[in-house]
Parts: sequence; C-alpha cells; structure tokens
Amino acid sequence: MFRRIRDLREDRDLTQKELANALSCSQQVYSNYELGQRDVPTEILIKLSFFYQVSVDYILEISDNPKIQK
Repeated sequence: MFRRIRDLREDRDLTQKELANALSCSQQVYSNYELGQRDVPTEILIKLSFFYQVSVDYILEISDNPKIQK
C-alpha cells in the first residue's frame, strides 16, 4: 500500500507537502505513511480515495482496478 500511495502522488506531480495539506496533516506524518512507518488511519484512506478518485481496495492493493465500484 505504501508504494501505491507514493505512486499515486508522484503520477500527479504532487509534493508530499501539497498532499499533506489536502489531508490536513503534516508533511512528516504523510511521509511516514509513504514509508510504512505509520499506519494509515481509515479516515485518511477514505480521503485519499476521494482525492484520487480510486477505490480504497486499490489503495490497499486488494485490487489492481482503480475504479470505484458502485
């Protein structure tokens, strides 16, 4: 999952600071999410899902299909 959230961010040419601001957390906290040094809370997973418009399953690497199932 940690590589996937980094890849999603980099694919959109965003810095960790920009994404941290969007998630209302510090750059250091977000960096720890990407490095796998801190568990990503459910609330942040949901925010990432909405931000990137991908499913939580995709972020968690349960699925390789980024589309949100309705």
